[in-house]
Amino acid sequence: MQKQRGFTLIELLIAITLMAVLAGLSWRGLDSLMRSRDITQAQVDKTAVLQTVLAQWQADLNAVQPLPSLNEAGVNWDGRTLRLTRRATAWRADGADAGLWVVAWTLRNNQWLRWQSAPVQTRATLQQAWIQAERWGQNPSNDDAAFETGLLPLDAWQLTYFRGNAWTNPLSSAGNSDTNAPSSSAPALTPQTTATGPGALPDAIRLQIDLPANTGVRGRLTLDWVRPNFSNTKT
Repeated sequence: MQKQRGFTLIELLIAITLMAVLAGLSWRGLDSLMRSRDITQAQVDKTAVLQTVLAQWQADLNAVQPLPSLNEAGVNWDGRTLRLTRRATAWRADGADAGLWVVAWTLRNNQWLRWQSAPVQTRATLQQAWIQAERWGQNPSNDDAAFETGLLPLDAWQLTYFRGNAWTNPLSSAGNSDTNAPSSSAPALTPQTTATGPGALPDAIRLQIDLPANTGVRGRLTLDWVRPNFSNTKT
């Protein structure tokens, strides 16, 4: 009868040690893979937020609505806050046009913020919202801050207007048109489809933002918005 030979204690210990080492290496590889996946997903999420914010910026400018007697250009930049009047995209419950929004963008405590008024349909309420947006950009109250949305961290931002076939400072006399206040006696808003003259909507607006590392895309980013009906005749 043949005697059956089993494993010795030393052989079992060696086998268990090898299995433990292989399991440890496998876990480290799996952990590294999961960490890489989480980092990649976080980067994708941050990039998606940036793209969404810039899409909102473009949408606001695309919907700019100049108004006589308030802000001929439809936009006003005071060096700190950009205010604009734009068409509202929401509709009232009865299907009627919701009117206009006053929108403002500013940088406060290294946070890019957007402010939006409730829909307005009369000059009086538009003037009130326009003034409220200016106050929000300078020293917001709790009521003003209730209409703001935090967007993303920024180190700095800068705007440049394209006028007269050249990029110029928005604060120059050719672009600052917020000089006339509307009369509250006028019952309704009267939008104008085009604006001409020194206070007209610029042909293009260049946005430059300096992004910190935690936004997913570090460094300076430049985005140009071009007025839809702009035609450059420069030769």
